[in-house]
Amino acid sequence: MATTAVLTNETDTTTEALDLTLTPTAAAKLRQLLVDRKIPNYGLRVFVSGSGCSGLQYGMAFEAQARDFDTVVEQNGLSLFVDPTSLMYLSGATIDFVDTLTGGGFKIENPNAMSSCGCGHSSSTKDSADTGEGSGCGSGCGCH
Repeated sequence: MATTAVLTNETDTTTEALDLTLTPTAAAKLRQLLVDRKIPNYGLRVFVSGSGCSGLQYGMAFEAQARDFDTVVEQNGLSLFVDPTSLMYLSGATIDFVDTLTGGGFKIENPNAMSSCGCGHSSSTKDSADTGEGSGCGSGCGCH
């Protein structure tokens, strides 16, 4: 069993490192995906990794349980698993689900991002390495 901290945005004021919000639209879509995939008790791992067109790339994956040292965020009846490194970059972020004429998907709005890709899948912060190359992510969205 993982060593975890269970936190909620509504009641926990002891941790300043956490303020991760899952919108009701994103929560509804996640619930639907969990049921469709027959894994209703799984949680969503939210993470940040190097690369991406703006320096950092967001990722999400379904997992049965938290890992050692994860922070577990209980929100809208769902569990979000965040590793300590990703937590530094995701503080204050909002996870939403958007559906447009060109497609839908989860998007992370991150107030820590100094620059971001129009696709909402990558960003850079003041603490992340800036490559300065300005390359695109390949989705045709362009970087800001």
